Amino acid sequence: MTNGRESEKRPSSSRREAAEERVSAPEAMRSAIEQLTELLGRAPESVSALKPTDEGWEAQVEVLELERIPQTTSVMAGYRVALDPAGKLLAYERGRRYTRAQVDR
Repeated sequence: MTNGRESEKRPSSSRREAAEERVSAPEAMRSAIEQLTELLGRAPESVSALKPTDEGWEAQVEVLELERIPQTTSVMAGYRVALDPAGKLLAYERGRRYTRAQVDR
C-alpha cells in the first residue's frame, strides 16, 4: 500500500530521471576510452570532444591506427563514439584518417 508522500518523492518526469542517472563528463570520457580500447585492441590517445545528448553522451576519440617512423607520419583516426547515459557504449564509427603532423584547415 502506498500513500501520497511516496508518490511525491518520485521524479515527476523521465528527463529528471535520465539526468540523475547520467554519469559525469570525466566518467563518460574514461568509459569511452576503456570500451573503445577493448573493441579496437588499441588505446586511444585522446578524447578531443565530449558532449551530452538526449540519448547519453557523444565523444570524438583520436586513435593511433598505424605507427610509423618518424612519428609525424603515423596514421591517426578520429572515432565518433555514442554512449548511453550510464556510460555504456552504444555505437562507434571511424571518421577521417590523417597523419599525425596534419593540421586542420
